[in-house]
Amino acid sequence: NDFAKGAVLFYLLAYAVTNLGAFGVLALLDDGDRANDRVRDFAGLWNERPRLAALMTIFLLSLGGFPPTAGFIAKWYIFTAAVKAGYYWLAIIGVLTSVISVFFYLRIVVMMYMSPAAAPVRVPYVPRLAAAALVASAILVFYLGILPTRVLDWAAASISTIF
Repeated sequence: NDFAKGAVLFYLLAYAVTNLGAFGVLALLDDGDRANDRVRDFAGLWNERPRLAALMTIFLLSLGGFPPTAGFIAKWYIFTAAVKAGYYWLAIIGVLTSVISVFFYLRIVVMMYMSPAAAPVRVPYVPRLAAAALVASAILVFYLGILPTRVLDWAAASISTIF
């Protein structure tokens, strides 16, 4: 149905914006010596780079599906579409996997704010364009989470012309 197709399109948009922001923060933290791909690498980020830590927190909360972010609305509509189509078991599995994923996202947030850095955190230079892109992503994450109606209507109208 068109509701489910629109929900999928909105989900793709919400997660594209959220992941663009999250991976943008990761790219800025890359120092070339190591990949910064371990949870421990985020320890103490709040003390050294509070803005990057705050932005990463926004993106991780959206990935976890916390309100009022785009991730919450995206998951809400996907699960609603599954229930409307009679796929209750799929919605239940989706909710359970979302709850499990929250543990992993919040673990990084706790590491950024409450753990001391194992090694001195390199303070990266953040180009203005990169900073603007991250802020724009964060604004979109909240816009899609607070005022999703226009985008959802656009998604439903767009998808109905394709299929």
